Amino acid sequence: MKLTGLSAFVLLLSLSLSAQDATVKKLREDASKNVTKPNEQPEGWMQKGLLNINLSQGSSSNWSAGADKFTFANNLFLNYQALYKNGKNFFDNNFDVNYGMVNTTSTGFRKNDDRFDVLSKYGRQLDTSGVWFFTVMGNFRTQLTDGYRYFKTAAGADTSELSSSFLAPANLLLSPGIEWRPNNTFSVFLSPASSRWIIVSRRTNRLAELYGVEPGSTYRYEIGGFLTANYNKELAKNISYKGRLDLFSNYRNNPANVDVFFTNLLALKVNKWLQVTYNLDIIYDDDALKPEGSRWGTQIKSLLGVGFATSF
Repeated sequence: MKLTGLSAFVLLLSLSLSAQDATVKKLREDASKNVTKPNEQPEGWMQKGLLNINLSQGSSSNWSAGADKFTFANNLFLNYQALYKNGKNFFDNNFDVNYGMVNTTSTGFRKNDDRFDVLSKYGRQLDTSGVWFFTVMGNFRTQLTDGYRYFKTAAGADTSELSSSFLAPANLLLSPGIEWRPNNTFSVFLSPASSRWIIVSRRTNRLAELYGVEPGSTYRYEIGGFLTANYNKELAKNISYKGRLDLFSNYRNNPANVDVFFTNLLALKVNKWLQVTYNLDIIYDDDALKPEGSRWGTQIKSLLGVGFATSF
C-alpha cells in the first residue's frame, strides 16, 4: 500500500510539472509573437468617413424680449478617408467638405461655413522602428460659393462686399519632407522647402489684390518652410477628436510672419444617428486683405450643432 501510494504521488507530481511546462511554453510562445500595436494601421486599404447634418429653426411673434420672426440654419460636414499601407509604404488621402447657411427675417440668407479640402500623402519608412518616413504631401483648399463681408455704411445702412469665391482664393501646396508617425492617430510632418500657390481665378480677378496676386495674374508663388501636425483619435467611448495644425513661413516675403491654419472637430455621439459636434477654425494670413484694404488679422470661426450623423 505504501508503494502504491508513493507511485500515485510520483504520477501526480509528474503530471503537474508537465502541465506547468506546457503553460510556461505557451506563455513564451505568445510573448515571442509580433503583437499589433493598439493604433497600428492594417495592411492594404482602409476606408472610413463621417457625415453630419445639423438643422435648427426658430420663430417668434409679438415677443417682448426681442427676436427675429423666423430663423433657420443648416450645416453639413463630410469627411472621407482612404488609407493604404503596404510594408514600408503608406498612401493617405483625406477629403473634407464643410458648408452652412443661415436664414433670418432681418438679414436673409448668409453663409456661415464653407470649406473644400483635399490632402494626400505618400511616405516610405526610413528606420527599423517604423516611425520615421520620407513623405511627399499635396494639399488643395478652397471654398465652394461666394463669400461676403457684411458691414454698415457711414450713413448706417447695411451693405456687403464680395470677399471670396470658388478658386478665389485657392491654396495649392506641394511639400517633400520628413514625417514622424509614432502611431496611427498622431503625426508631425516637416518640410524645409515647400512650394505653395495662392490662386485667384480670372472670373474673380478683381479679388486678386486681396490675396497678394499681381493684377493680370491668376496666382502668387511662394516657397518656404512648412509644418503640419495631425491628431485623430477616439478620446473616450462615443467621444472623438480630429485636429490639424498647418504652419507656413514664406521665405520670399516676411518669413517671420507665419501663416496659420488650425482646424478642430470634437464629436459626441448620443446614439446611432444623433451626434453633437463642435468645430473651431483659426486662420492667420498676413497677406490677406479686407476689401477696403486693412488686414484680416486672426480669423476665428466656431460652430456648435446637434443633428443627424452616420459613420461609414
